This record gives sequence, C-alpha cells and structure tokens, in this order.
Amino acid sequence: MQISRESNRHLFTILGYTAGGIEVRHPLPSTTEGEREARIQRLEQPFILTPQALTEGWAATGLDEAAREVLLNLECELILLGTGPRLVFPPTPWLGPLMGRGIGLEVMDSGAACRTYNILVNEGRAVAAALLIP
Repeated sequence: MQISRESNRHLFTILGYTAGGIEVRHPLPSTTEGEREARIQRLEQPFILTPQALTEGWAATGLDEAAREVLLNLECELILLGTGPRLVFPPTPWLGPLMGRGIGLEVMDSGAACRTYNILVNEGRAVAAALLIP
C-alpha cells in the first residue's frame, strides 16, 4: 500500500509497504538550490526509523533482550512496534524497562505502524517506528 507523499521532506518518512518490504524516503538536506529528488530505499529486514535516523538490522533474531536494549537507547517519547502482518505482543518482561524509562509503546501490525508513524512525524512528535517486515 502506498502512503501519501505529502510529508516533511526533511525527515525520514515511510512511502509505502507490501508483504516483504517497506519503502522509506530519506530526508533531503536543506539547500538554497531548491528541491532535489529524495532517496528512496526498500527495506526487507527489521529496522528502526525516527524522523532523524534509520537503523537497519534491528531485531534480526526477534524480539529478544538485545532488540529491546536498542529501543531503550532511543531519544523518543513513543515507540510504534510493528509486528508484521498480525499483531503480536512482545513478552511481558520485555515491556517493564521501557515503562520504567517513561517510553510509551504501541504494538500494532506493521502496516498500521507505518501509517501512524507518518502522522506523528508530521505533528512534530518524538516518535520511533520499530518495524518487523510484513
């Protein structure tokens, strides 16, 4: 599914998703020369996206402690955890450290996480999308 291209071109945003991949638009640098063409990347492995950064190779072994530790080090108020084509909650012990640091966690399927991420980025929220590929 393609997501609207109407978003902030100076932040990482999601253009679309399908079974097997998510398309991410890299931000354009501020320039006096006018708009340039944005770089679009198709990701087929789990990753984390914030408005300012892309972290590839996240959760390569699933939702284990190593994957959680990466999330604990993000500078954000809310993490959207996209768990693939279906909603799958992480293990209960996985959640405590996030809550202890005051980081909100919303668990949803990856398509919903992609759509929600773009909305929150355009609102200027400190959000991260941690996405397992559908």
